[in-house]
Amino acid sequence: MDKYQQEIEKVVALSLPWEKVIGKTIMLSGATGMIGKCMIDVLMHYNETIAKNGNEIRIIALSRNEAKARERFASYWDNTYFTYMSCDVNEAIPECGQADYIIHAASNTHPLQYSQDSVGTITSNVLGTKNLLDYAVAHSAKQFCFVSSVEVYGENRGDVEKFDEQYLGYIDCNTLRAGYPESKRLGETLCNAYKQTYDLDFVIPRLSRCYGPTMLASDTKAISQFIKKAAAGEDIVLKSEGTQKYSYSFVTDAVTGILYAMLLGQPGEAYNVADKESDITLKELAETLAEIAGTKVVFDLPDEAERKGYSTATKAMLDASKLEALDWKAQVHMPEGLRCVVEDWIK
Repeated sequence: MDKYQQEIEKVVALSLPWEKVIGKTIMLSGATGMIGKCMIDVLMHYNETIAKNGNEIRIIALSRNEAKARERFASYWDNTYFTYMSCDVNEAIPECGQADYIIHAASNTHPLQYSQDSVGTITSNVLGTKNLLDYAVAHSAKQFCFVSSVEVYGENRGDVEKFDEQYLGYIDCNTLRAGYPESKRLGETLCNAYKQTYDLDFVIPRLSRCYGPTMLASDTKAISQFIKKAAAGEDIVLKSEGTQKYSYSFVTDAVTGILYAMLLGQPGEAYNVADKESDITLKELAETLAEIAGTKVVFDLPDEAERKGYSTATKAMLDASKLEALDWKAQVHMPEGLRCVVEDWIK
């Protein structure tokens, strides 16, 4: 059994209040993405190993590309408790039946998407959120989960080591790159508006930078590019001095963070999700992967398209103590998690 599957089993074995979701339906946007794929793997494994006698969790998976979904979810495609719907969340959500919980994880999440699909980056976090919130209200959903990001905190003003949930840094809204963090901020505000107007409960997990074997090959984030190079046995290309320091989470830890926030968190609250043992600079990250691959780190300047999508944050680490107070803790740390992804991508 590979490391990823071992971690899926550990998630299913957690002493979470699963009774809240057994026999219920969870709608998940962005189903084919890194987080969505892992969340569905967890829920389906729960169905296959724990749930019995009709207590299975029903899943409605939403994404735009059915061909990709068929590939990602081939083993679940004909399962009674798995339903796929091809749709664009920027348009009204088609009728899919009852949804007790809605997890909105559909979003552009990497630099080339930010620069080449700047409008889509904004609309999925604003119009997409509104459309899913409308579906939640129309179907009397128990909870809406808006998957947010470390990027909502903006630039570190130099007054804290890590961002807690109350921190608010600077974002220059008059830039192309601001489309992602500003629209995530507005998505969070929309959740609050729907709570006030329609009494819809919501929770907001704010994820650190994530990685794992469910990452898509098209991902252009720095860590994704480093891992691709390591898996190919090539030198790791660093397009800066690498002094930027960020928080990271292995994908199964990100998914457990979402589940803890949903099932144990307080309605209306935001929760940072980050592994405190995986705070690392880009240079250290590159060096770790070069060591795993038996190669070296080389430096190269980014092209114009890439640079437009890059974050300007030089220090963006999350304080996850609020989530840890709910007994959540990260299980997979660097470099173990990096080795897992490299080995998986070599296959």
